[in-house]
Amino acid sequence: MHKISNFTGSARHGWEKMAPASGFPFSRTNHELPVQPPIKRPSTASAAPPVIPPGTQVNLSFNVPFSSNLAGPDVNEIMYASPGAKARWTHPEGAAEGMPPHKLPVHAQNVDNLRNMCREVTEQTDGRVAATVVSAESKPLPGLQRGPLRALVTNVCLSGELEAVNQMRCKLLNSTPISLRSSYVDIDTDLIIDRATQKLKAPIIAHFDAISKTTKADMFLLMPKQPDIESASFNGNLETGMDPRLRCAIYGDMETMEHAKTRVLIMIDQIANTMKLELTMHTLICGRGRKNIKLIESATGTAIYFPPPFPRIFGYYPQGAQRRPEDLIYITGPNTESILRAKQRLHDLVMSTKVFVKPVMVTDTKLDSILLERLDKVRKIIENNGSYILLPPLGLQRGVVRVQGTDVLHVERTVRELMGLAGQFYSASWFITGPDPTQRPPTAADVRAMLSDICINSGAEISFEKLNFHIYGSDDAVKAAMMVINNIPFVKKSQYNMSVKIELANEHKEFVSGKKNGKINKIMSHSNVQIVFDGFNEYNFYIVVRGGQYEATKSGLDLVEQEMPAAISFHVPDQYHKRIIGIGGQHIQRIMKKYSVFVKFSNAMDRGGFGKEEDDIKVDNVICRTPARNAQNLDLVKQEIMDMVEKADAEFVSETININRLYHRELIARLDKIDELEKKFNCKITFPSTEEASDTVTVSGPEYQVPLAVDEFLGMVPEAHELSFPVNAELGEHMRSPEFKADILDKLRDQHVVEGHLKDTQTETIDDKEQQVETIHLSFTRNNAGGLKDALDFLINHLVMHGLDTSTIIRGALPRPKSDSFEDSLPFFESKLLQRAEPPVDSTDSPTRSHFGDDERPGMLDRLRKPGSMSSFTSLFNGRKNGSNSPGSLFKHASSNASKASLASLESTGSYRNPWNDSGINLADDEHHHGNGWPLPTPRFESKFPFGSASTASGDVTPRYDPRASVDSGRPSTSHSASGYPAPIGPPR
Repeated sequence: MHKISNFTGSARHGWEKMAPASGFPFSRTNHELPVQPPIKRPSTASAAPPVIPPGTQVNLSFNVPFSSNLAGPDVNEIMYASPGAKARWTHPEGAAEGMPPHKLPVHAQNVDNLRNMCREVTEQTDGRVAATVVSAESKPLPGLQRGPLRALVTNVCLSGELEAVNQMRCKLLNSTPISLRSSYVDIDTDLIIDRATQKLKAPIIAHFDAISKTTKADMFLLMPKQPDIESASFNGNLETGMDPRLRCAIYGDMETMEHAKTRVLIMIDQIANTMKLELTMHTLICGRGRKNIKLIESATGTAIYFPPPFPRIFGYYPQGAQRRPEDLIYITGPNTESILRAKQRLHDLVMSTKVFVKPVMVTDTKLDSILLERLDKVRKIIENNGSYILLPPLGLQRGVVRVQGTDVLHVERTVRELMGLAGQFYSASWFITGPDPTQRPPTAADVRAMLSDICINSGAEISFEKLNFHIYGSDDAVKAAMMVINNIPFVKKSQYNMSVKIELANEHKEFVSGKKNGKINKIMSHSNVQIVFDGFNEYNFYIVVRGGQYEATKSGLDLVEQEMPAAISFHVPDQYHKRIIGIGGQHIQRIMKKYSVFVKFSNAMDRGGFGKEEDDIKVDNVICRTPARNAQNLDLVKQEIMDMVEKADAEFVSETININRLYHRELIARLDKIDELEKKFNCKITFPSTEEASDTVTVSGPEYQVPLAVDEFLGMVPEAHELSFPVNAELGEHMRSPEFKADILDKLRDQHVVEGHLKDTQTETIDDKEQQVETIHLSFTRNNAGGLKDALDFLINHLVMHGLDTSTIIRGALPRPKSDSFEDSLPFFESKLLQRAEPPVDSTDSPTRSHFGDDERPGMLDRLRKPGSMSSFTSLFNGRKNGSNSPGSLFKHASSNASKASLASLESTGSYRNPWNDSGINLADDEHHHGNGWPLPTPRFESKFPFGSASTASGDVTPRYDPRASVDSGRPSTSHSASGYPAPIGPPR
């Protein structure tokens, strides 16, 4: 293993190389050679916020991040529920309509258990540690961007000596199910339901019960999703898509849910085997984007299930539950030989893997915030870099984490992105130096009520000792807490001083401070605050803003954030760089001066990835950076640069396609054809991880090439549709005649690209009469699914002329859209949107579509039917998937330490924190289309403290501290009035 020390920037010195350890099962020993001590720089402050001396009596208030907004399944859809699950996850009979999710029995029981635990703590310690629990819906603060309505926040306030309070906090967090979540697995109906009896198969139900008993997960079998008749007939896949599959819903804490989900997936795969491999090696051997594992799965026809990357990170586990061993990998396949080949290839991969290790220091108070609010981001970081981060368990707050990877560059990227996550959290201190003698000091009960109220309404964690507040949390949470504290009477009328500590990457120090500290000096004189730069570690430093007045400090903090770097990064093929830069840099210098934006280019050699796997991953190789106050120019700079790039290579975008996850294995087995397709269209096709059980495949590449790649890729995905109907003797004879094959079936193939063949005649009982039933099996590829409706119309029209009664069709007829009455009125309106426009020949989904007249295409929706695939259709209407016309849609601007801004800059292509960010993480669509682009400038008379809104996502979600957990938006912040607090807390005068 390789020990990394003296790691500075992109330099490679200080990396000690060692031969890989051998052995089976693959346990890697961390051999460390003597290394030079790291260079230490003098620091004017400690790495952590102001330290509270041991033995001090403190009041610590924190929110317990129950996932109280996690709703249960719809009662009407439940076909099966594991023992006790229905009672826990559904409202009792007779409950009022519209009950919020936090009223569910499972959530109410969790809060009751926490109350009982706190009561026991107080009794067992004889009052040395007092614990109180408050559950309340957060109050609306002025200017606050609300999260989910009626969200319940549960707060615990601990009083006692510092060490005992911290230990009790750790115990409480690790004894409660704070990471509850749900996930869904789609299962083919035939696997669950017996066709003959139309009942659930007993062995399957017994297996579900066994999984639930072993893992203590709550499991439901839900009916298929009801298809949207309009979109189904429009899309031509009413019965051919994913609708008929049943859904298995799994509820539990993070590890319980992952374990049960994997067990269900293995049950579907039937033949399974296992092998052991050290946990920290899993993401390393998977490679970036799981490339190595997909190659093994392709070559051997197997499915490989890795365990969750962060086991035991939360100490809670349900009573009696069996945890999945953290080093156990499941391998399933069609036969034993395939599984053994996969195991051998995994063994070879491990033996050839070199490991580089680097320990890094993270601010200890921020580690729990990362675990509770950003664990899903950490997982994306390690998966996209093929690295691993060894994190301490929740509550320990040890400041050192270990990062390891297969390459120096990957370790550096991982560390920098982790440091960026830490920078999304602030810390603040508020010292009351001269209490107002006219105000009665708060009693212990006052303090507990005050702290709980501040926490519930801000989302920050607060400790209080000797009239001093210490605040930790995301940027919005800390600023909200300070706003609330400022409205407390005994604080407002006292003398105090305060400080806010921000964390930022070292490379931005001169950017923020300006020449000869000009920017900082100007802010200090303007806002009457003191700003100090403190060294922290080799990656980050602290900016400390200190002041004696709340408004002055708030103003100074806001101005500092305005000077922080906003950035956008994107990909431009290397061959265009010289053209864009110009002779002697003329072109790019002109652009930089015009917009006051710094632009930097990087090629593969600069990134250290030449000749490596970089070739098939389009990394961001252009970065534009400017202060946040000038961020609106970033999009203009990008647009001017992209105008110099050929249309076929410009604007890299991503598009997603839904394909049955079990068919992914068939596609992966044809990896050679997919590689050819990728090279042909300069695109990248990414399959989801096996344990994710997702249907979504991502195609990314140049905007004008992606629709073509999607269309050809969908040509590899077969679909089928069956039309069944009773026939009389004459019609049955005609369908078996050579004329029918020549006139109808051959035309279906030639004109509609749909293969049709007759199945054997069946006898079925219809209306108490036995009748002959014919079935026509239609097969086509997904990219031609749009032609199914025309093919069926052509087929049925012909059969009607030979005696078919369309009302007797048993299976396979596509229903008309619901809006017939509206459609009838359309001829009376002159609408350019709905007027018929003849498509060019090359845009149709059938070789002969252009020869058909309007009278052969009767439906209103037919006039808007997509050209080929749904993906192509959406790409035509949306332009590009991850963009919009608003200036704020293609970049995120902000300080690297603001949670709203930094998270966006981390996971979007507009990241300045990792200039050559190739993580491939895209922002959710809803984050790109909010508002009208860029926020308005902040008026002087309004508060400059923004507040974040919660992001809620179905499926696998990481719990957050409260419904207002910080998410990303850009800097500069929007202006919201925050002039008052709904119920100021404090002792009566």
